[in-house]
Amino acid sequence: MLPFSPQDLQAIGLSLKVATVATLTSLPIGFMSAYLMVFSKLPGKALFEGLINLPLVLPPVVTGYLLLLLFGRHGWLGSLLQHLNITVIFSLTGAIIASAVVGFPLLVRSIRIGMENIDEQYLHASRTLGARWWDSLFTIVLPLSGRAVLAGMTLMFARSLGEFGATIILAGNIPGVTQTIPLAIYQYTSTPGGDRMALALCLVSIALSFSVLLVSDAVTRKMSRR
Repeated sequence: MLPFSPQDLQAIGLSLKVATVATLTSLPIGFMSAYLMVFSKLPGKALFEGLINLPLVLPPVVTGYLLLLLFGRHGWLGSLLQHLNITVIFSLTGAIIASAVVGFPLLVRSIRIGMENIDEQYLHASRTLGARWWDSLFTIVLPLSGRAVLAGMTLMFARSLGEFGATIILAGNIPGVTQTIPLAIYQYTSTPGGDRMALALCLVSIALSFSVLLVSDAVTRKMSRR
């Protein structure tokens, strides 16, 4: 049995919590963003798509610094949240926001690909029968893009488990509060004699990510058979 300390177990639990909350809270926004990009005639759609995909091409540290400017005490959102007694910097909320922002493009991209593969004749038929856009959304688009939604959630969850750069800038590396597995590994690699525990946490991270992929693949196959 690996000699994990209580701090290590907290890091593992926080990683799972951050990845889960970030994925679930981003799902409704990600789904609607993909829907707008595929089915709407939104003005400036290219700009909208570029903003969503921007975290994919920016270094995570840059994303974290921009979030720090936004949610800092003198930032636009930071000063507003301060009046509501909501703290983002160096908090679990900050870690969740950082993971959500970095993983969000993967979620949207997967869902968008699934929506683009939907036969438009189904939508034309529903409109001909008098269905409103929300009827088509819940009876056609959502069921037919279910596998894409699951794939996007899997990618975002796995990406959130490994998020480091934006998290350490926005939320810091506070044991028991914001220290996730990647941050704990970083701390061990910076500590003399910490290589063994760093490797152990790396194996845990690999096992968690691989398990998520296996579960996602199994559920996708089951959905395909149906």
